[in-house]
Amino acid sequence: MTTNTVTLAITGASGAPYALRLLQILVKADYDIFVLISSAAKVVFATEEEVKIPSRPEDAAAFFSERFGAREGQITVCGKEEWFSPVASGSAAPKKMVVCPCSTGTLSAISVGASDNLIERAADVVLKERGQLILVTREMPLSTIHLENMLKLSQMGATIMPASPGFYHNPQKISDLVDFVVARVLDHLGIDQTLMMRWGYHHTNDK
Repeated sequence: MTTNTVTLAITGASGAPYALRLLQILVKADYDIFVLISSAAKVVFATEEEVKIPSRPEDAAAFFSERFGAREGQITVCGKEEWFSPVASGSAAPKKMVVCPCSTGTLSAISVGASDNLIERAADVVLKERGQLILVTREMPLSTIHLENMLKLSQMGATIMPASPGFYHNPQKISDLVDFVVARVLDHLGIDQTLMMRWGYHHTNDK
């Protein structure tokens, strides 16, 4: 496994555009991506993007690969109980994982190490292996339970990155707001990006 490998988990919180844009940019950056999709996320995709994700992991991988022009084998979609996949083991899992968007249910499960499905197990592996876990949470308002779970995971080393776009880049379209959040995720992954201007600098967006 190369160092340019990342796990992208997509859960049932609102925010399908964030996940699609992030996957697109990861493909463009020539990363190998393990994609984990919850059942609720598929409902959200159909609602927010009118996109129907195929049920079979192989078909879902082919769907994403065609949509984003991925090279053969670049995207691997794992089933929710595919316990023999690389992401389920500390000896093989990528050291970087993003949950985007991250539902508060998934947030809670990760915080207590539930590992009841592959998304939760993959996150548990990244934490125990001292890897990089980024949680793009999407909920408002936040209850005390949500805040306590975020604090707990932050203290474990996870990065809590709410899908909270700024406006100083003068967004003109919804896609500009999506790019703001995705750009911050890429920054934390250490992936060069030109999706948004940096504070105090000017450049032309690479769309």
